[in-house]
Amino acid sequence: MRRQVISLAINALALTALAFVPAQAADNAAIKEKAAVCSGCHGENGISQTENIPSLAGQPDQFLQWQLVFFRAGSRKNDQMQPIAEEITNEDVRNFGAYFSQLTPPKGEEDKDPDLSKKGAQVAVGRRCASCHTDSFAGTKAVARLAGQREEYLVKALRDYKTNQRVGGGGAAMADVAYHMSDEEITAVSHYLAYFK
Repeated sequence: MRRQVISLAINALALTALAFVPAQAADNAAIKEKAAVCSGCHGENGISQTENIPSLAGQPDQFLQWQLVFFRAGSRKNDQMQPIAEEITNEDVRNFGAYFSQLTPPKGEEDKDPDLSKKGAQVAVGRRCASCHTDSFAGTKAVARLAGQREEYLVKALRDYKTNQRVGGGGAAMADVAYHMSDEEITAVSHYLAYFK
């Protein structure tokens, strides 16, 4: 636990340092070309078509930057992301955050189970999800966008927070929220958010 706290503190200092470096007006074509590597997993225009891989389009800039820093530092674990994140520069982190945050986010499709969404809406209210993720669940600053995200990815993320397998910014708050959620609640709220419009 102490190692996690130290790792999070180091990551926070690194990202704070990044925030104070003025972003250069990077060549959008060059950023798009670099980001093309991401589309292999995260989908064209940052909208994932692959199970358990999140969409990046429309995620808040700062949230994306934090995740890349966590992957790069090893505090957030993923066999595919870690080697990639280890190779990216601070400038890449800033550019990827800006690039993906400006893409049109995925839109919830037609809800196939409105009754489950109704239960999920009750869970979202009861767990006060909007207090961090905003009323539109679009996220803000270092808080993730949830609206329109892949349903099975949301389930996985909540289970990972619940079992303390996922750490990183807001990790303590999310672990506390998810720890008290039943599997039924996780399923319902994930469905609700995936189809949220």
